[in-house]
Amino acid sequence: MLPDFRVRQRDYLLEITRAITQELDLSKVLARILHITIEMLAGQAGIIALREPHVGWRVAVSHAISPAFLGQIEPLLAKVSEQEESARTELLEINQLLQRLIRTASMGLLTGVALPLIARNRIIGILFVFRNYMGVFSTNDKALLQSFADQAAIAVHNAQLYTKIANEEQRLSALLDSLADGILIMDATHTVENCNPALARMLGVSVEEIRGAKHEDVLRWVKLRDGLSLEQAEVGGWPLTPHATLFVEGDLERLHKPALPVGVTYSPLLSPDGKLLNIIASIRDITRFREAEELKSTFVSVISHELKTPVALIKGYVSTLRREDAAWDRTIVQDSLAVIEEEADRLTGLIENLLDATRLQAGVLAINQSDVALDQLARRIAERFKTQTNRHTFRVEFPAQFPVVLGDEVRLEQVLSNLISNAIKYSPDGGEIAIRGQVHPEYVVVCVSDQGPGIEIGDIPYVFDRFYRSTDASRTTKGAGLGLYLSRAVVEAHGGRIWVDPTPGEGARICFNLPRDHSDIHQ
Repeated sequence: MLPDFRVRQRDYLLEITRAITQELDLSKVLARILHITIEMLAGQAGIIALREPHVGWRVAVSHAISPAFLGQIEPLLAKVSEQEESARTELLEINQLLQRLIRTASMGLLTGVALPLIARNRIIGILFVFRNYMGVFSTNDKALLQSFADQAAIAVHNAQLYTKIANEEQRLSALLDSLADGILIMDATHTVENCNPALARMLGVSVEEIRGAKHEDVLRWVKLRDGLSLEQAEVGGWPLTPHATLFVEGDLERLHKPALPVGVTYSPLLSPDGKLLNIIASIRDITRFREAEELKSTFVSVISHELKTPVALIKGYVSTLRREDAAWDRTIVQDSLAVIEEEADRLTGLIENLLDATRLQAGVLAINQSDVALDQLARRIAERFKTQTNRHTFRVEFPAQFPVVLGDEVRLEQVLSNLISNAIKYSPDGGEIAIRGQVHPEYVVVCVSDQGPGIEIGDIPYVFDRFYRSTDASRTTKGAGLGLYLSRAVVEAHGGRIWVDPTPGEGARICFNLPRDHSDIHQ
């Protein structure tokens, strides 16, 4: 040992104490401990190897050792890690391996001093210093070295815990940031300690504005639809157990935005003695669920009405014709049967549309391909509709040699029939209904227009949605809001597009295109 070792021993221990209390970065702590140890033992080089669970032994830091020599040490450590032995046995084996390696490599000029790093009765590593002289350690020297090694082990252990906690915080932060649901973490007084960006986006504020605020200032209820608020539940004694989750559904107030439908789940975090430490709130945007509920209600309402009307007419006419106290002439019978047939066809069409809508939701809307002459198809459908109205005139205009497209004729007939039927329905005062075709290099276009009041600008983005009907249309015309929805599905299944061509004051005009390139059609 160096003559001044005992003089400086307090300085070394003080330096290690500083490493324990001032520095928690693992790599810096290890480098500092290794530097102090090499200086204390008058060494020339050294390493610190750590023993990590599920990983084994590895060189964590080194000083004044060439990469080539490290390349010989690391395989030795890996070989020890592969052996399922006790930590103390591994420690002895590593010390022996390093002693032999350094003597062989230096031809007996260097020796080594190994200090085991033990914290909380667990071997966490080994500190090995290479030096060029043999030393004899007294009992006091050994006690001091062991004290130094214990202090160093504590410093390493603390730094490892700090690194683990920092990594957990990073993982938690990454998890919070990646969640689509809003997360709110508050203390027992309802002061927000943390939240994630998803919640900030939901509320239209910044994360910084939420942190430090009170829960009741962050989640402001416009209307509670289900469950008790957090404050009401706490008055009733919530939480009574660590697993006493609380669910609330309602509409949240937002700054400069419409109220947001949400479902909030509160979960308590209790201490072992039952004291409330934190409350974690998970906030889920349920706009789509609410829309689905409204859509279901609309579906039931519309379909109930649309099914009842033809059924009532059919039943009424059949009951009238079956009366035994009246003798109906042939004209009345034929007119009644015509109404019955028309309403039965209408009922069949509605049922077919519902079935198609169901198939479309299931992704099984079949397209049977064949050559389709859209100009001839349009003329044939127009002739058929002429018998259904005496207030409208029909004009069919297609260029000569209009190209044949590859598609499903039955489905495309359904599209044209829906568009022409709507044109008749929404221009009750009559006028001209025009079906026109255009030819472009890559596609053909077909447009159906009427001379009715047209489509309101605010309704245009929604007219192709399932069950959508404008307020005015729902009061004055019959329909389930499926025609344009199915028409869009059919056109898109053919690789085309359908749209509303706004012509304010000139009636409604709806167009669709179909590709001339057959490969664009979805099988």
